[in-house]
Amino acid sequence: MQRRDGLKLLAATALCAPAVTRAAHAADRFATYRGTTIVVNWPAHPHYDAAIPFVVEFTKQTGIKVEIDKMQYMRMHDKQLLEMSKPQSDYDLITILGMWKTEYVKKDLLAPLGPMMKNADLADPDYDLADVVPAYLNNIGAVGGPKGYLAGPGAELYALPFGTETSVLAYRADILDSLGLQPPATYDELLAMLDPIHDKAKIGAVTSRGQSGHQATHAFLLHLNPLGGQFFDENWNVEFNGPAGVKAVETLKRFVETGPAGIPSYGFGEMENAFLLGQSALYLDTIAVFGGVKNPAKSKVDGKVRYALHPKGARYSAESGGFGIAIPKRSANQEAAFLFMQWITSKSLDVAIAKAGGVAMRNSTLDDAGVLAMYPEYKLLKQQLVYTDADWRPMIPEFGEIDEQVLGLRVSEALIGSKTPKQALDESATAVAAIMKRGGYLKT
Repeated sequence: MQRRDGLKLLAATALCAPAVTRAAHAADRFATYRGTTIVVNWPAHPHYDAAIPFVVEFTKQTGIKVEIDKMQYMRMHDKQLLEMSKPQSDYDLITILGMWKTEYVKKDLLAPLGPMMKNADLADPDYDLADVVPAYLNNIGAVGGPKGYLAGPGAELYALPFGTETSVLAYRADILDSLGLQPPATYDELLAMLDPIHDKAKIGAVTSRGQSGHQATHAFLLHLNPLGGQFFDENWNVEFNGPAGVKAVETLKRFVETGPAGIPSYGFGEMENAFLLGQSALYLDTIAVFGGVKNPAKSKVDGKVRYALHPKGARYSAESGGFGIAIPKRSANQEAAFLFMQWITSKSLDVAIAKAGGVAMRNSTLDDAGVLAMYPEYKLLKQQLVYTDADWRPMIPEFGEIDEQVLGLRVSEALIGSKTPKQALDESATAVAAIMKRGGYLKT
């Protein structure tokens, strides 16, 4: 379920200056920064591709120039650490995955947003932080709270969602109809239709990520929670190698056996392209596919695709995360970067970017008549958000090591058959327990 507990603490950081004072400063808040150039680190990603054409309008309105350093998103982490560790960061705004936020805050590399949101000279009085989907704000922006990475007492806001993710099922209605199949409501129904699709329709059943490292971890976690598992118990003991975890890896192995041939090497882009190019009948991953399906430069399946909720396993659940934007603490242009951050995530831009094929991050956009006319699948997203879990992966500073160097390697080995699912998860559990002891989470 969407978690609202503790989110009032985050919303309280926004725009608490008197209304008259805010209005008096609103028209002039860009004046001081005209002629400033900010450097922005953005990923090669469908949402950001949709947003880029609007950046020139920001410069026209404000006089603030924006230079974009665009790169493959799995290369950004190391580059950002290098730039933000300098006495003065070359980046003024960065794109982060939610799982990087606690590492960056622990290393004192990000500027908290609360002070700028309380500054009437900078804050947009119409921004409306409460309109941002709570699960996205919590997962991507909050650091602190009881677990250290979610909203709650002591949490602060360090990033705003931009390029968010929620998992949904996309399916080729024409193929399922030809086989007399209904879209699967449960994992059992999903698994039962893999062979018929593969054998009778002569097409890959489900496309999936599977590439060693982060991509394989993501694929595993996408199914762990719906199948009834969790990563840690309340005392940080490993639980992902239990029956639900084994079933999640076994599910992925069935996807490999019946899906497009390249799954063990697929990252996000390859996984999505397999569906868009007509190489699979089913897609179970992020809503970024909404825009991709309608993009004539990428898609051969527009008009043939329908959407359904992420299937139910032991429970309904879906991922909640993706990308956000944050300001390096050592940026010399924090205020100008904050003005751009507010503008690009504002209500009007969220609608415009969603219409251009990006992903909405505001509740008001999900209800916007113009967006719904272009993308009626947002009605399904609104239903799916009821079941999102902001805690679907543990965003502790150590998770990057676990993600890339431990779990993602061994799940990949299970997908290519060099380890059994149970063996891969048990070996991962032993290595993760050692990391958790080293980090002080577990007693040695």
